Amino acid sequence: MSLSLKLAALAEAGKPVRVGVIGAGKFGSMFLSQAPRTRGLHVAGIADLNVERARASCERVGWEPERARAASLADAFAKGTTFVTEDAEALIAADGIDVIVEATGHPGAGIRHALLACRHAKHVVMVNVEADALAGPLLARRAAEAGILYSFAYGDQPALIAEIVDWARTAGFEVVCAGKGTKYLPIYHASTPDTVWGHYGFTEEQVAGGDFNPQMFNSFLDGTKSALEMAAVANACDLQPADEGLLFPACGVDDLPDVLRPRADGGQLARKGTVEVVSSIERDGRPVFRDLRWGVYAVFEAPSSYVRDCFKQYGLKTDSSGRYSAMYKPYHLIGLELGISVASIMVRAEPTGTTRTFSGDVVATAKRDLKPGERLDGEGGFMVYGRLMPAAASLRAGGLPIGLAHGLTLTGPVAAGQPVRWADVQFDDGNEAIRFRREMEAAFRG
Repeated sequence: MSLSLKLAALAEAGKPVRVGVIGAGKFGSMFLSQAPRTRGLHVAGIADLNVERARASCERVGWEPERARAASLADAFAKGTTFVTEDAEALIAADGIDVIVEATGHPGAGIRHALLACRHAKHVVMVNVEADALAGPLLARRAAEAGILYSFAYGDQPALIAEIVDWARTAGFEVVCAGKGTKYLPIYHASTPDTVWGHYGFTEEQVAGGDFNPQMFNSFLDGTKSALEMAAVANACDLQPADEGLLFPACGVDDLPDVLRPRADGGQLARKGTVEVVSSIERDGRPVFRDLRWGVYAVFEAPSSYVRDCFKQYGLKTDSSGRYSAMYKPYHLIGLELGISVASIMVRAEPTGTTRTFSGDVVATAKRDLKPGERLDGEGGFMVYGRLMPAAASLRAGGLPIGLAHGLTLTGPVAAGQPVRWADVQFDDGNEAIRFRREMEAAFRG
């Protein structure tokens, strides 16, 4: 029976899946636009620091105003409406909520909310890839100990990549490389909130007419978001990042098997079983033919001559040897697809991707020469970007994760292009996110 039929059966039985959403930003709003159209799924509560903004988001995506004005959760349960509150902790603790969707985008908040969900036995859909890249391996372990499911958000690229990897392995194929597409040039690593709109090609009029956050947009451009997502994929799919990090080769969908194969076979990979992001533009700025800017992929290998012949007989696009082929999805719909995660958790008891190991880490890396006494301004800012590293290398180097590189004061200089280390900053061991991350490093160091 399909997910939609099983959800509908829950609705018929008067037992809809009750969801609490934390964060009514872009991702959360996209989910909220679809949730009322999904039988058997009831967004009973929304927690956001700005209640009126959250209600406005609901109206913007098509809700009737009264739908988001329940007087309490009990009122929401009784009437099928939604209670909006500032109190995320109370929402997580409330009886009757089945699944928490963590969509704040703030790594510290994501850790705190996931741990509360463990305490109150609520399943978690972790939209917050920043939190997952920072501490997902230990959060997933805590969730398993608590008997709850910790899941990626379907519709976001890490979950879709994990799905393709699972398909390939279940069919008996070795996954050579998995990842996504983006727009990339090497100069983007030095981009700042002052330069970001020029790289995107937005005019001053476009920026003035919309609700654009330059630091957030810059985190997508400067490579940080790609690194975070590939760390999440590496940790979910037991893939190993390259020692040199992401290379962002220019590559269209037809060339995936040629470019993303081992160097010994003519490709650009240092090893099999890795992650990579492909660029939609050539290094000289020309567009890549049939680019994968919005999509995801996995490259896999034929294990025998018989399977190579099958690839050819059934029209798979392969490299010149016929050994390597690729499966890809050209688009992702972000929060519009997130209901699939909720349904999978509740009717199949399966996450749509989950962190299993600590293979990849994202370390704060200097955009320019940094001086003692400067305060780091976090991902997408003027000072650092996130670089993907093998977790073992990050631990050996004492690298400072990008998710904590905000508000910490430098105690020593860091040259442009070099990683920032724990030893280079002052930090408070009493901070919950720092304490949890340090606990994770100790747990996985061996």
